[in-house]
Amino acid sequence: MSNKEALLIIDYTNDFVADHGALTIGKAAQECESEIIKLANEFVENEQFVILPTDVHVKDDPFHLETKIYPAHNQRGTWGRELFGKLKPWYDQNQHQNNVWLMDKTRYSSFVGTDLDLRLRERNVQTVHLVGVSTDICVLHTAISAYNLGYQVVIHEKAVASFTNAAQDFALQHYQSALAAKIIK
Repeated sequence: MSNKEALLIIDYTNDFVADHGALTIGKAAQECESEIIKLANEFVENEQFVILPTDVHVKDDPFHLETKIYPAHNQRGTWGRELFGKLKPWYDQNQHQNNVWLMDKTRYSSFVGTDLDLRLRERNVQTVHLVGVSTDICVLHTAISAYNLGYQVVIHEKAVASFTNAAQDFALQHYQSALAAKIIK
């Protein structure tokens, strides 16, 4: 089996992207939409993998760490947890393919508490391409985990967004300087 690559579209949901989302990045995240869709189409056409690690929470969970830091967001079964904009119909159209799947995650990193590493290794994936939100939180923690697990990490700059420009700049620099990630502008 030849080496495969995977595109991880991280947390691109209404709560993080839509104007009225509970924890929205807003316009900066919305501007990533066309690039994310373009990349998703390219990966599917090239028979690579598209994985949508998506934050999920339970209403009023007193044990989840994020309840002390952030307002309630991405609660199971809500509009806020639905994929944002054109990504939702894209996923609905492609979800039955063997190389596209949505997965729940409950921590910043898409690898923590999930079977993502196992599924990638089963498919001989050695390079992960990361897009979505937030560049300096969930995307960054996923990149750190991927690096520590031995994956090559690629960040698509036009397809990631943060709450502030300073956070965006920090994360992009950190990917290169500490994780040897490739940044595609």
